Amino acid sequence: MGKMIRMTMSDGAEISVYHAEAMGERRGGLVLVQEIFGVTDHIRELCDEYAADGYEVLSPAIFDREHPGFEAEYTGPDYNRAVELARELHPFVQSLDDAQVCINALKGAGPVFITGYCYGGSVAWAVAGISDDLAAASCYYGSLIPTVYADKAPKCATIAHFGLYDAGIPMEGVEALIEKAHPTAQIFVYDANHGFNSDRRKDYHEPSADLARARTLALFRACGG
Repeated sequence: MGKMIRMTMSDGAEISVYHAEAMGERRGGLVLVQEIFGVTDHIRELCDEYAADGYEVLSPAIFDREHPGFEAEYTGPDYNRAVELARELHPFVQSLDDAQVCINALKGAGPVFITGYCYGGSVAWAVAGISDDLAAASCYYGSLIPTVYADKAPKCATIAHFGLYDAGIPMEGVEALIEKAHPTAQIFVYDANHGFNSDRRKDYHEPSADLARARTLALFRACGG
């Protein structure tokens, strides 16, 4: 449904961005932030699904500076390279800036929303805490949410989704985040593991994925989308 375009980011770099036009009546714009594995066929499929729901979607290939066209498998050398890009080579703050450039490109045509998965979930939450241009955010199992960014309340209505059995995001941290009771945020915990939204992963959990998506669409529509 969509196609790769080129966009210039805040640092002057030109990177690839997957762009999916809204089908039918346009409800708003959506920035969809990738996992550490790149703008894969799974991420493009998610973009297309949101486009079918009426959202114009931009998904930036945030590792294009360090590894142009990076798309990885979930295991083996690809996984190790993805971790290296996310944790060592690519500045996290640059991902926030890239998301904001995409927000800027969409905001003239209506409300803008953001969602993200794993690494992208952390990006979505962090951007929701600093951007004045978002109507709502939906953040999937971002490990930095209950740690680095736990104390900062999002500026817009935000939901976050976590798996009860996610060994990489201990429930103690998620429970502490819930106890902070940020007035703009609601935290959901699912009977699932990390990556439960991706049907390409062994930990895919369809009931949790469907429920999280329904909650995401309900939030966006309640906030003008």
